[in-house]
Amino acid sequence: MTADPELLDHVLRVAAAAGVEIEVAHDPGAARLRYGRPPLIVLGGDQVGACVRARLPRRPGVVIACRDGRDARPWDDAHLLGAEHVVLLPAAEPWLHERFAGLRTAPRGGRVLAVLGGRGGAGASVLAAGLAVTACRDRLRTLLVDADPLGGGADLLLGWEEMRGLRWPQLARASGPVDPAALVEALPSRGDLVVLSCARDVPDEESPVMPALPADAMAAALDAGRRGRDLVVVDVPRRLDEAAAVVLQAADRALLVVPAELRAAAAAARIVDLVLAQRRELSVVVRGPGPGRLGATEMAQALGLPLAGMLRPEPRLAAALERGEPPASAPRGPLALLCAKLIREVTA
Repeated sequence: MTADPELLDHVLRVAAAAGVEIEVAHDPGAARLRYGRPPLIVLGGDQVGACVRARLPRRPGVVIACRDGRDARPWDDAHLLGAEHVVLLPAAEPWLHERFAGLRTAPRGGRVLAVLGGRGGAGASVLAAGLAVTACRDRLRTLLVDADPLGGGADLLLGWEEMRGLRWPQLARASGPVDPAALVEALPSRGDLVVLSCARDVPDEESPVMPALPADAMAAALDAGRRGRDLVVVDVPRRLDEAAAVVLQAADRALLVVPAELRAAAAAARIVDLVLAQRRELSVVVRGPGPGRLGATEMAQALGLPLAGMLRPEPRLAAALERGEPPASAPRGPLALLCAKLIREVTA
């Protein structure tokens, strides 16, 4: 990301020599929709101030490149953007070439699937947990991330509330860089599934408002998932804070769950606008049939989104959840069948 033609020349030449493809953005506005997805961001020193003002989320894999060392801003503001290195070109071209070349030999990272509800009670958390359970049944190493501090907790939905392990409050209080392997190891786990859940602690009197999840901690969790898991499923809150923006920008696919109801479509339309400000792709899962017999295709057309699938009624699901059975435990139920289809698509 740079508007400096000479700096861009240096980077393009190094990338070509390393045999990697790069995408160029001239300012934060042009880069925002895809900022979270590439394995490496080379940020021109001329854009550092603009990126700080644009409040681009912190993420791993950011390198600041400058043509000279006279401007102190890249060094001063590097920590605000989560930059790992500040390099001077052309002197650092060999180092940048090695970093680019390493991208070609790096193993393919885990895929990230974001799920959010078009309105409260839409069923996004159940779908997210069902996706994680189904993925593990398909022998995919999976991380389920609960990103909604106001939800009941993904561990409770899975029946894991008594299991020991790291939750969001402990991760949010951590200082310094987070080791991806150590993070995954510290989470509650069973088989191939690990879960990063919000806690159900009641806010204290001094801070009666539930704090938002830190964006840098969310970036660290996604990085750990990409490096150590085959699939990361994130239950995203409808309140799109900075941590949610990190998820939406990094996700390989995003799903919006909407009941087949007219009022739900009206509420979801507002969420659609907010999500599409963060990413280009969004598809809808319709939960139905609704009381007015609206069809899944009609709902998708009303929202202007591609239809990812329909979540049909599963009469025994509610009772199973009350007994502590994870969603999609029955491999031939409507939820499990939909989850299997969605997982095949995102991991293909």
